[in-house]
Amino acid sequence: MTRKGERTREKIIDKALQVFSVKGYFNTSVADLLEAAGLTKGGLYGHFRSKEEVWYAVYGEAVARWKAAVFAGARDIADPLARVEATIARVLRDYLAADLFAGGCFFVNMLVELTGQSGPMSRHVRRGFVGFSKLLQRWLQDAQGRGIIREGLPLREVADFIVITLNGAATFYMSTREPAVLEETLHQLRFYLRQLT
Repeated sequence: MTRKGERTREKIIDKALQVFSVKGYFNTSVADLLEAAGLTKGGLYGHFRSKEEVWYAVYGEAVARWKAAVFAGARDIADPLARVEATIARVLRDYLAADLFAGGCFFVNMLVELTGQSGPMSRHVRRGFVGFSKLLQRWLQDAQGRGIIREGLPLREVADFIVITLNGAATFYMSTREPAVLEETLHQLRFYLRQLT
């Protein structure tokens, strides 16, 4: 693909991400994508075979942006429990509060919309949430192995609880845009993590 073709593809993904984020997948038409990207049908279909294929590319870009915001500096934090706490803070402050996506949390929006509508696409989103929970669980296992947190804790449940709480905060924040929602969530999750020691 030529550099111009790569730039066009990147533009389609960038514009489609914001449209899907605001309107959802099913309420977004191909015409909406064409208008946002300033392309003809031929320009779009020269890069993607379908709206669904655009969505999968958009999902990949959304994940890349989320990771860049959430995991910045995480590898530099040696204490795994401190790494969990810093990651939680970044989800709340550097992802949600930063409004990376026009419609709020792209992933929560997509999961809610696609569940019951598209099995493959909703499973794709759920795998991302499960993967995040498993990463937190590995960090918690490392903390337990180092004696930072108590033995015998149900670490999968702890990690799932953190992810569920973050998703609840995302939903409530999107409906209110009140920064206090995110700060209170951070405060409560920090308190919860301290109970693990």
